[in-house]
Amino acid sequence: MTPIEAAILYAGLFIILFILLKVNVGRVRSAEKIIFGDGANERLQRAQRVQGNAVEDVPVTLIGIVGLGVLSAPVLLIHGLGALFLIGRILHAVGLGGSSGGSPGRMFGTLLTAIVMLVTGVSCLWFALF
Repeated sequence: MTPIEAAILYAGLFIILFILLKVNVGRVRSAEKIIFGDGANERLQRAQRVQGNAVEDVPVTLIGIVGLGVLSAPVLLIHGLGALFLIGRILHAVGLGGSSGGSPGRMFGTLLTAIVMLVTGVSCLWFALF
């Protein structure tokens, strides 16, 4: 597998994750009979927040991972970042989706996300400059 193929693999996996998060919002919206907005419904607010948080963090990090693929970074680095990022986002989604308070999933998901974002950013700088 080439670096760009590895990077695009994670783009595809995150597209599927985004679809699942979107379907979950629709499922909760339908179950709670809320057509527009959040109806001050905590369950719907959590589902929307899970999706919104992914929208905030995933695109910029995926741009970096795809950039690493374009720069021919090691495939192992791309797989490591992509897999850890996906695990982190799933942990966060499950943790926040299940409780509006703190949870291990949310905590570890946030931590993994931050670490992957930092390593991706530094790696992009490294492979672009050296």
